[in-house]
Amino acid sequence: MREFGDFQTPRELVQAVLVALHRGGRAWSRALEPTCGAGSFIHGLCSLPTPPQDIQGIEIQSRYVERARLISESLNTRINIRIQQKDLFQLNLAQLQWSQRGPLLVVGNPPWVTNSELGVLGSANLPSKSNIKGLRGLAAITGESNFDIAEYIWIKIIKELAWAKPTIAMLCKTSVARNVLKFAQEEQLPVSGAAVYRINAKKWFDAATDACLFSMEVGLEKSDYTAPVYSDLSAAEPESLLSISNGSLVANTEIYHQLKFLDGECALEWRQGIKHDLATVMELREASGVLINKRGEIVELEEEYTFPLIKSSDLQAEGEPSPRYRVIVTQKALTEDPSELRQKAPLLWRYLNEHVEEFRNRKSSIYSGRPDFAMFGIGGYSFSPFKVAVSGLYKSGLFRALRPYDDKPLLLDDTCYFLACESLQQACVLTELLNHPVSAEFLNSIVFSDSKRPFTKKVLQRLDVEAVWRYVDKGELLNRVNSHLQRFGAEPVAEEDAILRYVEGSEQQCQQFRLL
Repeated sequence: MREFGDFQTPRELVQAVLVALHRGGRAWSRALEPTCGAGSFIHGLCSLPTPPQDIQGIEIQSRYVERARLISESLNTRINIRIQQKDLFQLNLAQLQWSQRGPLLVVGNPPWVTNSELGVLGSANLPSKSNIKGLRGLAAITGESNFDIAEYIWIKIIKELAWAKPTIAMLCKTSVARNVLKFAQEEQLPVSGAAVYRINAKKWFDAATDACLFSMEVGLEKSDYTAPVYSDLSAAEPESLLSISNGSLVANTEIYHQLKFLDGECALEWRQGIKHDLATVMELREASGVLINKRGEIVELEEEYTFPLIKSSDLQAEGEPSPRYRVIVTQKALTEDPSELRQKAPLLWRYLNEHVEEFRNRKSSIYSGRPDFAMFGIGGYSFSPFKVAVSGLYKSGLFRALRPYDDKPLLLDDTCYFLACESLQQACVLTELLNHPVSAEFLNSIVFSDSKRPFTKKVLQRLDVEAVWRYVDKGELLNRVNSHLQRFGAEPVAEEDAILRYVEGSEQQCQQFRLL
């Protein structure tokens, strides 16, 4: 059921997981399957040559509890198997009673769903807010408003069962594995021996996400917050090493350490594009001389309140990025009240009020307490005529220099990030530095391509473009910059040393850019 975020685990996958865990002759006398569903892992554990003698399963859904108990009873085994119908979020795992002593394995497949998704479905299958806040630092990996239920379960198991020194091995999204490892490092939880084994989520669960078997040891004397990443459950050698450096996750530790000198802070501040969360009303196309919204309605408004808009796919297309839409801008700064449009732009004001209920029904909590028609990601920097932009959604970063379109600055949507520039020369210099192979290698070492948004402001801000400038061949860079400028029909940069001032630019250079 989607309400519970569950994917019942196929027996073939269970078998592959248990084979991977028992490689090298490991065995456990006890096993726990939290959120056990119909008991796929319990059945698999009982089929092992040396099975645990004490197995417990916890499941909230009665229909699965009945099936798991029937399967257990049909096994005709002397193994002590207990299936409890309990809410895992209300259960203290430290108080579980065991008939055996010895090594403990926690294995399973917790829900692949976030708390906000369950909230939309009206599900009660959620940890309480007070419990979440009670886990000090949890916001560091989950955010206060949204988190993966599996992350909470992982942290609960680590905290409540550390005394038993368990091995924890569960299927989850790879993003969950990374977040748990980072949280463990931040909280100095006693974990070690972590490993990530990729699985084909599309094959096993028809799920379009990157997933893995994530395993770790808990409670040992020496902690280690690195994790080799294997291509699949049968791989003998890792393809990369996941680690944490300077408080941030690193996707490829070997490459990162070679290029660590680039890890710093960009002299200019990366900005995210505008956010309005109502594309059907705010984004327009021009056809036969009129503006039409995505509902097919003809829109009449004051022309100075629309700007050409660039989206992520536009930045990835060949050739100079070209806008397919115009976007309505209701504010020039976050502090400005859109109600001023009543007098300044009566046509726009009428159009906005025709859709006022849609604005008030926008889902994001950032609009709470804000005036009708408010936007985010808007400021003087938004209207800089020249920019360097990149999509946050694609697996590899392609940086593009942008210049005005129809005498108006190009604006970007909130899936994009950009640097505001004072000139086309500066935009081309920064574009060539950011697209340099050494920059790409560094970014790829810290970016996780399976993330919904691999490139973020935090990631981009870490690349020190001055350090890139010091590394690259200055003459070669100058040639590339001037070749770029020539394609734009712009004046070249005269000297190599002149490039540095464009790299060291200050955000103050963009304060003169204003709307209207």
